[in-house]
Amino acid sequence: MKTLAIIPAFNEAQAIGPVLGDLPDGWVDEVVVVNNASTDATKANARAAGATVVDEPQQGYGAACLRGIAYAETRQPDVVVFLDGDYSDHPEELPRLVEPIAADEADFVVGSRIRGDAEPGALLPQAQVGNRFACSLMARLWGADYTDLGPFRAIRFRDLLALDMQDETFGWTIEMQIRALEAGLRVEEVPVSYRRGIGPSKITGTLSGTVKASAKILWTIGRMAATTHRRAPRLRERVDRARTDAPTPNPGG
Repeated sequence: MKTLAIIPAFNEAQAIGPVLGDLPDGWVDEVVVVNNASTDATKANARAAGATVVDEPQQGYGAACLRGIAYAETRQPDVVVFLDGDYSDHPEELPRLVEPIAADEADFVVGSRIRGDAEPGALLPQAQVGNRFACSLMARLWGADYTDLGPFRAIRFRDLLALDMQDETFGWTIEMQIRALEAGLRVEEVPVSYRRGIGPSKITGTLSGTVKASAKILWTIGRMAATTHRRAPRLRERVDRARTDAPTPNPGG
């Protein structure tokens, strides 16, 4: 099973080396660092550590992820893993996310920092409150069983393409989780560890970042709830078509 990791990175020169160095041997065929308009040595350090680097000049987490997906289309992996570039995720735990997919027990796996072991201070109060509120809304509107909007996640690539992701900023993670439910993917959460990243937080570590992220997440939930009746059948059709066109990979191949 061919696995490709996508790491969006904005000014992560200090952290990107440790992130790449902790990825477990034999689990990832290629690592793509998406340089998201960095002004430091992120790009050079990622290349020095052995990653493929692609540039996304438009700042935004979702924009960087979409650029990574566009690159992945040239490689056609079986599974794509997303993780952050600030060393807050534990890259060595990647097998926890990939194994349920390799065993054909899940199509989409989210690493839950709430169910896992978060270092004190790593998940700031505003992030915890926002997570709980967003997950409660998804439970009420879509019957979801999520506990987190964690960035560490793995998904079958053919299903990811079928989800037709659109968001270019803070709504990326929750958009993926909602679309996965609407598309009928087998979703699983696994506990993951979490620590304070290297350098200042670029979202929940600032008041403006927290406000912008919270507003975008709530707007995304409202917009998607209003249109789910039109979108869900289309997504299910896209997933069914993708599975018909692409045979299930051999986990040992």
